[in-house]
Amino acid sequence: MTRNTGSLVPIVLAATAALLPVIAGAQPAPKATQPAVCNNCHKPEPGVVSGYFENVAFKSQSIQLGIDAAKEIVRFDEKTLKVVDAGDAKKVEHLRDVRKNHETRIAFVERDGQKWATEIRFKGPVKVAKQDLVDYAFVRKLVDQGAGNFMLIDSRPLPRFQQGTIPGAVNVPYPAWDKVVGRLSADKNALLVFFCQGVTCQMSPLSQRKAIALGYTNTKVYHEGVPEWETKDYLATTPEFVKAAYIDKDIPAVILDVRSAEEAAAGHVKGAVGIPAKAVRTQLKSFPDPKLKAPIIVYDGRGGADAVAAARALVRAGQTNVQVIAGGLLGWQAAGYAIESGVPAATKVAYAPKPRPGAIPADEFRKLASNTPSDVLILDVRNQDEANAGMIKGAVLIPDEELAARMKELPKDKRIVAHCSTGIRAEMAYHKLKDAGYKAGFLNADIDIAKDGSFKLAPKL
Repeated sequence: MTRNTGSLVPIVLAATAALLPVIAGAQPAPKATQPAVCNNCHKPEPGVVSGYFENVAFKSQSIQLGIDAAKEIVRFDEKTLKVVDAGDAKKVEHLRDVRKNHETRIAFVERDGQKWATEIRFKGPVKVAKQDLVDYAFVRKLVDQGAGNFMLIDSRPLPRFQQGTIPGAVNVPYPAWDKVVGRLSADKNALLVFFCQGVTCQMSPLSQRKAIALGYTNTKVYHEGVPEWETKDYLATTPEFVKAAYIDKDIPAVILDVRSAEEAAAGHVKGAVGIPAKAVRTQLKSFPDPKLKAPIIVYDGRGGADAVAAARALVRAGQTNVQVIAGGLLGWQAAGYAIESGVPAATKVAYAPKPRPGAIPADEFRKLASNTPSDVLILDVRNQDEANAGMIKGAVLIPDEELAARMKELPKDKRIVAHCSTGIRAEMAYHKLKDAGYKAGFLNADIDIAKDGSFKLAPKL
């Protein structure tokens, strides 16, 4: 395998914007209408917002999109909204089945200070010529081969690459192509296999076109890319990437030391749980629910067979975000990162996903709702029919679909905690309140409220 700067080979690694001054009286920057990565391929369009589908609330007829760190709430009318998925017209009810984070484009009109969707389109597969496609089995053979006149090229931006990639891949991000194109093989006849974030992502097909324009004669696209690979096999990472993608960003992850108990006691990564490789298969049920897609970062002494075997056992059990640290514990130490001695503090796998922005713990909500402080207001954003069946004592009812028009009814000097029946509308209400300058939070849980105001909670995973 051709080796270049920024590459990850199987098991062994081949080795902030400035703050602008606030100008008095300056207007806040307008909200982005599409993710920053999309700016590399096309410009934002007037009357259109693009992002990643997160939620739909039929009772308030609202759709929530994620646009980088921001959220956009768009209302819709079931009678007039046109829904198109992969080129086919669908009924509005189809929105219930749309997968989370699907790339979405919404055309809208402004009415009464709110965006109203006229058409919602879900991105379909990017077209790639059949003769240019390769599949998982083809790529797996290259990974197992380990070396040769070929390159696996991850076309995604660096932050995605840092979260795990196909073993042996070189990062040549399409958005930074001109700056990093020197990472490609000097041999124009070498096999180049491009991949990215799946069939709806165009970064690998576009990168292939650029390579062909440079004179490369043997280029392919693994169209399913990382989304398929991680359901079938482990991802590769490095100590530096674990630090940049998880530790520095305070993103929870399971760090798994699969060496013997004696080796782990002699020195291990801080926070690691020690389970010998041979015992992983017997403890699969102790790992997080696969639905959580918890990052599980595995290492052994040198980044060898034990870590790979344990990682593949976890993948076969349904885990879809399993990574192996290149170089193992020795690689971790070589990167200059500290280790701890003694028996690992964690003897059982523990994982708590980072809460969604604005979400408050169920126990905190119980306390606030049971004895609401004077500086807190419980906001019920369900509709009137739902509220008629029971409301929390002291809560204020403003249905989510009416919130934008009635927001001035809420005090600015109180913390507003929103809830609905499932958490979806409450989260949408939270973002509206936050954008309007309110101190807000929301309950991300199913809640069943009795006529007397008592309630039961079922927190989300």
